Amino acid sequence: MDKYRIAEADKYFDKVNSKEFGRLYQKISEDVYPILRRNPFFGPNIKKLKGKYKGVYRFRTGDYRLFYKIEKFELIVFMFDIESRQGAYK
Repeated sequence: MDKYRIAEADKYFDKVNSKEFGRLYQKISEDVYPILRRNPFFGPNIKKLKGKYKGVYRFRTGDYRLFYKIEKFELIVFMFDIESRQGAYK
């Protein structure tokens, strides 16, 4: 049963539909979003970040990192950025 809804920031939506990430978006929609809808807190590819990124979660998919926040009371996973692994934490 899907408990959480997925919301995409405009910046994120534009990025995932760009030439660079276009093919990846289908994989995200079909594979990643169902996992996050069930439980966005825990999983082998999920990590809660620390320090200046406190409150942000990271989902690892191949060489890319999806960044999101969780609105617990609204039951929303708010996707706000995607980056390649090399540039993800700069």
